[in-house]
Amino acid sequence: MTDTPVRPPVGRYGPVRPRSRAWRFVGWGALAALVLGVVVWVGGSALEDPVQWKDVGFDVTDASSTDVTFDVTKAQDATASCRVRALSQSFGEVGVRTVEVGPADTDTVRVTVTVPTAELAVSGGVQTCHVG
Repeated sequence: MTDTPVRPPVGRYGPVRPRSRAWRFVGWGALAALVLGVVVWVGGSALEDPVQWKDVGFDVTDASSTDVTFDVTKAQDATASCRVRALSQSFGEVGVRTVEVGPADTDTVRVTVTVPTAELAVSGGVQTCHVG
């Protein structure tokens, strides 16, 4: 065997063309999209909501009320408004209550609230919280 690479006969398939400029544009476009994605991701985390919550538990006391316990983490001097809801077995909202969580001595506050319900609930939790 020989180590010489096999090439087609000269002129058989036409002249060898340089790579298209389109590939250059595609490469630069992909790089620009990647950079833009990183900028949006980093910028979005800087704008993260100043309040966070975590459901701790719930207790269905009867067909007319459900107790929901959750933790709210926010600045100590801030007031957060949280929408707490109770859900039926078919995931329908059977009760809702908005709770204000005022200034506290710590960043994280545990709150238990009773949500009045129109029928028996099977779960309860925080839907959303926001400052202001």
